[in-house]
Amino acid sequence: MIYPKIPLAQSIIEICLAKGIKNIIISPGSRNAPLTIGFVNNPEFNCYSIADERCAAFFALGIAQQTQKPAVVVCTSGSALLNYYPAFAEAFYSQIPLIVISADRPQGKIDIGDGQTIRQENVFKNHSLYNANLTEEVSVKNDLKINKAINKAFTKKGPVHINAPFEEPLYQTVSKLDVDVTISAFAKVNHKISIDEIVEFTNIWNKSKKKLILVGENKPNEIDAAIIESLAKDDSVVVMTENTSNLHHPSFLNNIDTIITPFAKKEFKELQPDILVTFGGMVVSKRIKAFLRSYKPKHHWHIDTLRAYDTFGCLTHHFKVNPNQFFHQFLRFTIPIKSKYRSIHQDIAALRASKHKEYLSKIPFSDFKAFEKIIPSLPKDSMLHLSNSSAIRYAQLIAVVASVEVFCNRGTSGIDGSTSTAIGAAVANAKPTVLIAGDIGFLYDSNALWNAYTPKNFKIILINNGGGGIFRILPGHEETTVFNTFFETSHCLTAEQLAKMYGFEYSIASDEASLESSLKNLYAQNDKPSILEIFTPTLENNKILLQYFKELA
Repeated sequence: MIYPKIPLAQSIIEICLAKGIKNIIISPGSRNAPLTIGFVNNPEFNCYSIADERCAAFFALGIAQQTQKPAVVVCTSGSALLNYYPAFAEAFYSQIPLIVISADRPQGKIDIGDGQTIRQENVFKNHSLYNANLTEEVSVKNDLKINKAINKAFTKKGPVHINAPFEEPLYQTVSKLDVDVTISAFAKVNHKISIDEIVEFTNIWNKSKKKLILVGENKPNEIDAAIIESLAKDDSVVVMTENTSNLHHPSFLNNIDTIITPFAKKEFKELQPDILVTFGGMVVSKRIKAFLRSYKPKHHWHIDTLRAYDTFGCLTHHFKVNPNQFFHQFLRFTIPIKSKYRSIHQDIAALRASKHKEYLSKIPFSDFKAFEKIIPSLPKDSMLHLSNSSAIRYAQLIAVVASVEVFCNRGTSGIDGSTSTAIGAAVANAKPTVLIAGDIGFLYDSNALWNAYTPKNFKIILINNGGGGIFRILPGHEETTVFNTFFETSHCLTAEQLAKMYGFEYSIASDEASLESSLKNLYAQNDKPSILEIFTPTLENNKILLQYFKELA
């Protein structure tokens, strides 16, 4: 076995090994050479080389998202570290375990005019669960900091930063370890609801005729089938989900925006819940947020082991427990009561479904029509990743079948790493993976294609409407040079040459017939990763979508 000669690097690697860390994403550089040597030469680690640091961090995020265990990103000193920040922030808000290990110069070299140096300590302090600022010499204190960082990533489900100063020479190796590291145990976590809580809150639940359960971004298979059936049978309970909720039942309402958009004040008042129960991550729908902020429930309970955001300005209780465990404990003490709350919502949903189908049957080829064809075409038992802005919003309007797992970087809702995240997720999950991306997000993260690990069955469906179409949907836009250049980012670029450069299969579609045939060919070809680019009319998409909401009433 080959080890780096620098003892601090040995300590970091040995503690990662002892903690069960497996996936190491290395951004090539010089100052991090001791770490690179140690990780790459140990067969217990799966090492990946991703040159672009921003892509590397999102690639790691995708792996951690799927494994639910920390992935490590390793970089050299200087500005390389700063490029990890977008993914670091996403990991923080999406509660994904991520460990950043940055090589640094010794503190005496900082701020004296030396090359490739910045103030690296605590650089992520606003979004880091823990910052382990190490010293050059091996010590129990250093070991405990490394342990604490890794433990936090595991137990608190978020990002941490380990900053390690190395002095030259950096590339020397030894054949045996010079360190005997200190390993600290993981803290035991025991989350459960107390009997007092059950009594107090079931008393409220059992008297309420209008209960709304709103599920945000949620991992697949998190909620047991028995719980789903129990909630579905209660006439006083309405469950609203989104595609990123990965929660399915015929009685659940997954097209939130379609249902509530045409409501008048009287209808909003009638559907105002007494109790709002939320779990999962971020909610996409702006309309449900506006509704609940204006028509606040008397009680808002959030279920999460770690945190509770007061998204609607009415949070009354945080159950610090896993949602599945919560419902197993809680529902045994609840009593179904007579209520029209669920039937009213279902009648509205049936009406909206009819209007939805009628409208889609008459619209021309557009973004909306493309999504109507793409979503039902997804292969059974596949994984769908969605980029932000238009793609995630259109996707909420079309139901995804239960066997398809859906993911999106909704922590910060940025466009910056959707492709990199999807490729990392595809590497960690054997399921066929499809990314649906808008043109601006795809172009912004085009370096994501620059790696040697993209699975052959990875597909990108690229909606190219010539710019940031989301801005045309927002009120107040005008067709001006300022709008087209500085908001929409109008362009005439395609993915054809990128596909050729990175060895992707490439095809196009520009109408309904070509889209249907192209989708069949896309899924049939698995010899190399593929891009299907769909061209839609820039000036018509927003009008078609806005008219849709007008015709739902």
